[in-house]
Amino acid sequence: MPCPADMRKALCDLRPDLMRLAHALTGAPDQAQDLCQDVLLKLWVRLQDDHEIQNLRAYAMTAMRNQYRQGLRLQPATETMTEDMATRDPDVFAILALQELGSAMQTLTAPQARLIRLVAQGETSPRSLAETTGWPLGTVMSRLARARAKLRSSVGLGEKSPTNELL
Repeated sequence: MPCPADMRKALCDLRPDLMRLAHALTGAPDQAQDLCQDVLLKLWVRLQDDHEIQNLRAYAMTAMRNQYRQGLRLQPATETMTEDMATRDPDVFAILALQELGSAMQTLTAPQARLIRLVAQGETSPRSLAETTGWPLGTVMSRLARARAKLRSSVGLGEKSPTNELL
């Protein structure tokens, strides 16, 4: 059995990566926290049972995706309609904001639009973007900065607004 202190450190080191993935999967901080805790607990039990895991990070990420999918399968297919749901207005403002952002993206150059689409799909590392596009890292950084600046301007956000308000 691995040393409990080593296991604890290895799992603590994994937690930030697992939380990012959990948040990306669930979209909700409380659900991400629950999912992350479930996966860490299962990993702890598995390690204490002397299971050999070659690449703990890869194993943990796969376990999280599987745990999330299993949770989706176990959810009821339909949600019971409550009275407040029947009177709730649709989120018109979010829909309009997305339409405005889509129109603003039409004004970008093709390379800038490609980078923004990759970022919207979850590719956030400039180095990964450079590898995906085949462009030098500096080119990726400058094109991405210009694209974000143009989008901020087009949708009426301030120059220093966080980019997560765009995507």
